[in-house]
Amino acid sequence: MKSFLQTPDEVYQELFVDMHASGIWPDGKVIADALPKVAPAIILQTYQAQKNTKAFDLQAFVSKNFDFPVSATQQFQSDTQRPPAAHIEALWDVLTRAADHAQPSGSLIPLPHPYIVPGGRFNEIYYWDSYFTMLGLQVSGRIELIENMVNNFSYLIDNVGFIPNGNRTYFLGRSQPPFYALMVALLAEARQEEQILVRYLPQLKHEYAFWMDGAQHLSPATPTWQRVVRLPDGAILNRYWDRYHTPRAEMYATDVECAQHTPTRDSAQLYLDLRAACESGWDFSSRWLYDDQDLGTIRTTTIIPIDLNVLLYNLEMTIAKAYHIQGDMQPFTTYHNFAEARKKTILQYCWNEATGFFHDYDLERHAPTDVLSLAGVFPLFAGITLPSQAARVATVLASTFLRPGGVVTTLRHTGQQWDAPNGWAPLQWITIQGLRQYGFQELAEVIKNRWVALNEKVYYATGKMLEKYNIEDLDLLSGGGEYPVQDGFGWTNGVLLRLLSEQ
Repeated sequence: MKSFLQTPDEVYQELFVDMHASGIWPDGKVIADALPKVAPAIILQTYQAQKNTKAFDLQAFVSKNFDFPVSATQQFQSDTQRPPAAHIEALWDVLTRAADHAQPSGSLIPLPHPYIVPGGRFNEIYYWDSYFTMLGLQVSGRIELIENMVNNFSYLIDNVGFIPNGNRTYFLGRSQPPFYALMVALLAEARQEEQILVRYLPQLKHEYAFWMDGAQHLSPATPTWQRVVRLPDGAILNRYWDRYHTPRAEMYATDVECAQHTPTRDSAQLYLDLRAACESGWDFSSRWLYDDQDLGTIRTTTIIPIDLNVLLYNLEMTIAKAYHIQGDMQPFTTYHNFAEARKKTILQYCWNEATGFFHDYDLERHAPTDVLSLAGVFPLFAGITLPSQAARVATVLASTFLRPGGVVTTLRHTGQQWDAPNGWAPLQWITIQGLRQYGFQELAEVIKNRWVALNEKVYYATGKMLEKYNIEDLDLLSGGGEYPVQDGFGWTNGVLLRLLSEQ
């Protein structure tokens, strides 16, 4: 794996920077994913020798020396005579990648088993996307593909030390919301083999160690370290992080421009907060902003996210369950106690009695943030909250989040894609399942039916399953973010197929 650790900006140096700065390629991910036609060292050496010559043409030089990725869904022809479920079944093969061959000169980290990519500009596996894709694969009976994807993530844990955002070298500084334990549990359910939890126990523990790294060294004098945070009462929760404090390789020019427009902030801290938001999967959202109209005020690393900590509670409980299955009661007790302590801390710090909802916790202000978001439904999804609290959350969802097309991500219109008016498949699923956990079947059914109807409406009008949807104005698609709306789309397919299978 060591030969794949260099990122494109490290490999191509000033050529990489100049390609981004040129504006010729509007989507920086295309640059980061480009495949060299000859050895990178030769390309860089040639560029350094030619770039200042009078007749030099950067676009022609790059075209001569690189191949650019082609989207899997770009050539796919939809047939809207087929119902949505049949369309998704046809798309699975389009979105499936065979086991990778080594590409020592590209940014792709090769995986040993087949996997599903989201589609559009995303031509690699993505961590948290994959759980929601698997929900649909289970309906389709593609259990072997689910197992292959779990094995790929296990391979990354074993060889990289954690599950990166995706299998690209430029993602090696960060992970994504830790859904691995839920994937293993889904596979165990699909196979009807509880022992599967035991099989993946080493990787589950390794995943946990990654998120908890440094916890033993926290103190009142050193209350934070990477992804762990010590609260004033000594309790430990987690935050998002990234090991790099530089512009993202896939959005290099965008990050540099953001820093230039925010001269009062330390650029390294700004880049870290941007990257940490990418680890959250919510890139970007008012959840992370001091001024929700200014991305330069991002402060992800000062926020304790409610969803992250609920997922880590689930990871602790899954490890405990695996130990219980194999009859090893001492570590079972240890991890069960970790989970119970985290649950208690989440309920103490993230519940807002005034709003009747769960919020992220602001480390600088020593209080829950003032942002209402669907991250606050994760405690219901995991079943860790009191029924009285769940009832209040359901009331807030019905009165403030519910829209014609489902539930809205946040209540704020900021131009960021993880805010209003957008709805996202994973958050619809988390909300529906969370409400079902506590018996709010009617509201769950309303959200489900509105989301399904919107997905079907857009599909029949456009032939596409989109990454996200405008759920406030059903005559529009969606917007916001750093790139155009993507078609495919892995997690939309997975959640929709799962919901359709219930009808």
